[in-house]
Amino acid sequence: MARLLVRPPSPALADGELTHLDRVEVDPARAREQWQWYLEVFRGRGWEIIEIPAADAQPDGVFVEDAVIVFDHLAVLARAGAESRRGEKPTVQAVVAASGLDAVEIVEPGTLDGGDVLKVGRTVYVGASLRTNSEGIAQLRAALEPRGWTVVQVPVTKVLHLKSGITALPDGTIIGFEPLVDDPSMFDRFLAVPEEHGTAVVVLDESTVLMSDDAPATAALLRGRGLEVLTTPVSEFEKLEGCVTCLSVRLRD
Repeated sequence: MARLLVRPPSPALADGELTHLDRVEVDPARAREQWQWYLEVFRGRGWEIIEIPAADAQPDGVFVEDAVIVFDHLAVLARAGAESRRGEKPTVQAVVAASGLDAVEIVEPGTLDGGDVLKVGRTVYVGASLRTNSEGIAQLRAALEPRGWTVVQVPVTKVLHLKSGITALPDGTIIGFEPLVDDPSMFDRFLAVPEEHGTAVVVLDESTVLMSDDAPATAALLRGRGLEVLTTPVSEFEKLEGCVTCLSVRLRD
């Protein structure tokens, strides 16, 4: 059974870190409602939901993808690039320990955010961003390459994380909003999408993706490629440079 690691949004969500966007008003109650709707998409597809304990003192804690990245049966516990987010780790670490996964940690002076990690087949694209440094990427490579993964470093200067600008479709095609992508030529197959909030998709299965409801033209483009496209509102998280991928860690047995 597929499992989903999530963490409830903090009442202090509006105080989360911002890098490339101006701060606008965030409605925590609306965010909680949107988070519940997001979970319902997965429940409706038979996913088991595993809640990491709330971390109300951590405004960005809901973006749990940044804290841990899973490769087969290996969990990589990240070391947040933003010092304010390093308090998220202990509760995530406890859930990973109880999951039965093997685990390794990114340690100082390395930094790595899960939002900078995109898996496509056995290739792992890692964004060299303000949140992920060369030492963090080197530690990730050392953990993964003996297990048969290839790690490719990608420049990220226009957005917060790599997956703020690109994600991948079930067939491995990379999609992105070109003004946010440093170098589309780094990817064998790149498909430009027409909307900023159309860059992020979560692959639910080989023919189904989940994305923001704020990118209808992109949804139509992907449906034209034969995909089933589910949409959900994530506007309150998008105000904080979040997206549909940030809100969960997907575990596939």
